[in-house]
Amino acid sequence: MDDAPSTHPSFLIRLRDPADEGAWSEFMEIYGPLVRRIARHRRLQDADAEDLAQEVFRAVARAIERYDPDPEKGSFRAWLSRIARNLIINLLAARRRHPQGSGDTDVQRLLEDQPDPTGEDSAVFDAEYRRTLIMWAADRIRGELSDAAWQAFWQAGVEGRPPKEVAEALGMSLGTVYQYKSRAVVRIRREIEQFGWESAENS
Repeated sequence: MDDAPSTHPSFLIRLRDPADEGAWSEFMEIYGPLVRRIARHRRLQDADAEDLAQEVFRAVARAIERYDPDPEKGSFRAWLSRIARNLIINLLAARRRHPQGSGDTDVQRLLEDQPDPTGEDSAVFDAEYRRTLIMWAADRIRGELSDAAWQAFWQAGVEGRPPKEVAEALGMSLGTVYQYKSRAVVRIRREIEQFGWESAENS
């Protein structure tokens, strides 16, 4: 699974309906852990990371109607990354000015195109997004796999252990390890696609 899954346009349409609790639940299930990890990458404390995630969700809820899913204008993931990055910058700046600062964030300002000069935040966001979504899907299919199949997939596909080493540790043939890993990856892809996400390089 080398390509980063993308957000399906139909899912974005669902997000525009505030009454679609299922869509928002899925959105928070995927993006909540992602935003928190990005915050920790920027050395924010756990409590701040949680607050940031809630701020991101509120900003998205207020601005999703204005989001234009035109690939030429940037992907949804890039749009969300910009919101998260700007919120982090605002939080850190506010703390430098007012250690006990408070107040609502100007959503429009968060949506202004402020490219990351180094591209580091975007790269981290993309990598964490891919990891989060794969782990989410893997957890959903775990019950469908035997313990041996899960261990083979997890050790070879997630932990990155050499398949030969995994085969020896689990007492199975090398071919079986590859087979289990391949089947799990196929199921993960299907799970991702089923819940409104696509496997594509541009997202």
